[in-house]
Order: sequence, then structure tokens, then C-alpha cells
Amino acid sequence: MKIEQIYTGCLAQGAYYIESEGEVAIIDPLREVQPYIERAKSDKATIKYIFETHFHADFVSGHVTLSKATGAPIVFGPNAETSFDSIIAKDGQVFQLGKITITVLHTPGHTMESSVYLLKDENGKDHAIFSGDTLFLGDVGRPDLAQKAGSITEEDLAGYLFESLRSKIMPLADDVIVYPAHGAGSSCGKNLSKETVDSLGNQKRTNYALRANMTKEEFIKEITEGLLPPPKYFPLNVKMNKEGYDNIEDVIKRSAQALSTEAFEAAANETEALVLDVRHQDDFAKGHIPRSIFIGLDGSFAPWVGALIADVKQPILLVTPPGREEETITRLSRVGFDHVLGYLKGGFEVWKNAAKEYDTVSSIPATTFKDAMQGKNKLVFDVRKEGEFLSEHIVEANNTPLDYINDYLKEFPDGDTFFVHCAGGYRSMIAASILKSRGIHNLIDVQGGFSAIKESGVEVSNYVCPTTL
Repeated sequence: MKIEQIYTGCLAQGAYYIESEGEVAIIDPLREVQPYIERAKSDKATIKYIFETHFHADFVSGHVTLSKATGAPIVFGPNAETSFDSIIAKDGQVFQLGKITITVLHTPGHTMESSVYLLKDENGKDHAIFSGDTLFLGDVGRPDLAQKAGSITEEDLAGYLFESLRSKIMPLADDVIVYPAHGAGSSCGKNLSKETVDSLGNQKRTNYALRANMTKEEFIKEITEGLLPPPKYFPLNVKMNKEGYDNIEDVIKRSAQALSTEAFEAAANETEALVLDVRHQDDFAKGHIPRSIFIGLDGSFAPWVGALIADVKQPILLVTPPGREEETITRLSRVGFDHVLGYLKGGFEVWKNAAKEYDTVSSIPATTFKDAMQGKNKLVFDVRKEGEFLSEHIVEANNTPLDYINDYLKEFPDGDTFFVHCAGGYRSMIAASILKSRGIHNLIDVQGGFSAIKESGVEVSNYVCPTTL
């Protein structure tokens, strides 16, 4: 028996490759499925099943493409409805894979079809659970993604999740391994661990949601408290996962169009395309196409695209580092953004060398920022998440979280210069690009973010441990 976790850091997502006696199961695959096919081929094995723990909201799964390529059936838990052929399993249904078995444990709560897959070894002993978004390490799945107006509430879903955990998961032995669908950085929970594998026994001891003496009312209150609104692209990804989508190879082929400076400019002027610049934030600050939006590849790229652009049908024109065009298109398609019109051939330097208009972002080191703060009435906007801000922040700074930056536009002054910072410099440059695209140019970005600011000696609030907030 082989179990391999295939973890994608950008999405904080874990897919799983399981093999026994030449038969393979894939759980929650990424949209680009060729690596699974090649891995099975190298193992001289056949992909027999494709299991989905639920309809994912934060990424487009590869189940449809992988099934078409291999003939393997797609398996969902009870209550699932799909527009394509699939096996809607019953609670407790067993699937044989070589010498091992995979049992469906229906665990509604995160969504109504959510299911956990229990793997038993060749001796019939419980070995591992693939817990999807039902159980994370240190947390559980948020219960507000499958609400139906007038019929089911997040409190109802939280109640279902409480029963699912206590009737299906917690009775399992402590030595059962937990393989979740996500780790820290995912928006599918509140406080996920950075670890990606653990024992169920350790989770029973350390996960707040698995406290043995917890009442249902306490559970509902704790997991619904402090939930931020889900990213707007979530329901669009769910729709694609239910109804199907284009093969990613087709998406790449039609999107990877190298456009000359003139063709790129014409497309930007003649369509409603958004110009997305994915270079490093330092490069964007030094020069970029006016009104372009920065979301760098070398960060949590896909989740921020989904959270800030939201509409998966938005046409996009790309400015990328040379050689990373296909990577960008692939990572956009992972979260359902399939409408790339092309990319600037040769990158931004070609645009600049053609004497085209370009813009910059004023960006200063933290030491210079410290000197600037000696004056009075300096406006500072911290675009970190609320929890980060409450934990520790510059005294008298304003918190305008990047996730909801468009809701705060009226708070930014028209004339006075103001400063923007995040934790390390990535998110503040995204914020700066959005503000400049809205005509707000009187800003200065602080390089290195809060960590550099604190190190420079700028006065900050007393530290509060985030877990106590």
C-alpha cells in the first residue's frame, strides 16, 4: 500500500494518491491531472476510482478531466447531484482497492454531501481518514458555504457537523492518521494548522472542536463566531465542480497567446479585460502598465485572484516574468479563471522600451518610514487581516483588510499622502495597485511590511496572542 499526499502550497490543498496491488485511487485531484496519470503509469498501475470529499469551493478539482482520460468513475458522498456521470455512494459503502478498502463516512456539516473516506489496510484495520473539509488539523470546515435561503442556516450546518464529528470521526482509534484537504492559508476554515498530517488522537487532544465535554450549543457558537464572509468566487467554483468545465490543456492552448505591444494595448482598450501583472512586487513598483493590478505569482496567487477579481468569467490580459506564462495560466485555471486573452510577449521591458506610458508605486524602506512618522497626523493603513491587526499594530494605524479593500475606498484621503503596509510587502503592493487603478495615487508603500516596521523601532501596540482573540 502506498499513500502519497500531493500538497499544493498556493492553494493550501492536499490531493492524495493511494495504490494497492496495481490499483489506484485519487482523492480530491487538482485540475491538471497528467501528473496522476504519469505516476500511475510509472507504478504500472490503473486508476480505479476518483473520490471527491465534497464540492470544493476554493478550487476547481480535476475529477471530470481525470475520469474522461482514464475511465475511472467519480465517487461522491450521499446528497451530491452532478451534471456528469458519477457514483453517489451510500453512507458506509465500501470500495475495494487491491488489498485495502475505502469506506464512505457521510459527514454533513461543511456541506450536505461532505464525506470522509476511511482507509482500512489489508488486515481490515482502520489506518487513515481522508477528512476533506470536515476535519482539519486544529480546526473544522466552516459551516456557511452550503446555506439555502429560507431552508438551512449556518447554525443548522454547524449542528450537523457536530453530530458528524461525534458519531463518525471521534469514535475511531487514536492511531488513525488524519489526511485533511487543506492546511494553513485556506479560507475553508478559521485557524488551520501549518501541519498537513497528524494522528486522530492528537487532534482529539488539541483541536478545540473535538473537546469531549463540548456541548452542541457551545460547538455551534465557537465555529460560527468570527467567520468572515467567504470569497465571492467560491459559489462559481462549486458550480464548475458540479457541472463540469473545459479540459485544462484546451484552456492553456487558447490562452497562451503571445501578444505584441500593439496587440496587447489594443486588446486592453477594446475589451473589458483586466491587466494582471504577476511579477515580483519590487518589479511592479518600479514600473507597470497604468491601471494594471498586481498579484504576484510568488505568493498566495490563486486565492488572492479569486478573492479580489471574484468573477471567473472576467477577461484577463497577463504581464508575466518571461517563461512563466503557462504557469500563470495554469494557476489561474485552478480557481476557475479560464478567460485569459493572452500575455504581453517579452514582458514589461518590451512595453517600456516601446516608450509606452507606464506608472510606478512610491515605495520606501521601513527606516525611512520611521523618520517620516516623526511628523504629526501621518495616515497609515494596515491591510493585514483583522486578527493580525488586533494582535499587534502601529499605534493609531487604520485597519483596511485587503480582502475587502473595495469596501474601504472612502476611507483613503484624496489629497494627503498616506502609507500602506501589510506583513511582508506582498499584500500592500496588491492594495496599492487596486487603489491606483481607482485613481488614488497619493500613497506610499512600506517595504518589508510590519515585520520590518517593528524592527525599525516604530511604536506598536502591545502584543496579544492571536489564539486569544
